[in-house]
Amino acid sequence: MENFILIFHFLVAVFLIGLILVQQGKGAEAGASFGAGGSQTVFGSSGSWNFFSRMTAILSTIFFVTSVSLAVIAKNKTVVDVDLLPEMEVIPFETTIDTDLPAVERPSEQSSEIPQ
Repeated sequence: MENFILIFHFLVAVFLIGLILVQQGKGAEAGASFGAGGSQTVFGSSGSWNFFSRMTAILSTIFFVTSVSLAVIAKNKTVVDVDLLPEMEVIPFETTIDTDLPAVERPSEQSSEIPQ
């Protein structure tokens, strides 16, 4: 199944690249920027989607779905070999309270001395 998705992904990528290279850019005509050809904007009038635009959207959606599918399949197939992991030393955690420390004295509120 993974090989089928990978081959399909590759073919979609090749067709998508070819389809994008075949399309003509919005500002490709020199006269469009100067108002020729009935342009309504600097880059010419924008019409409805044509065949190339629709196919680009469809192929890019398929490319995205196959990319995510391949990532999920690769994640699920990943196995970490225990022999390759470094050995860790287990250190027991001990909780002790050191009672030998001196207590901290708070200055009284009446004293005006600043402790240094």
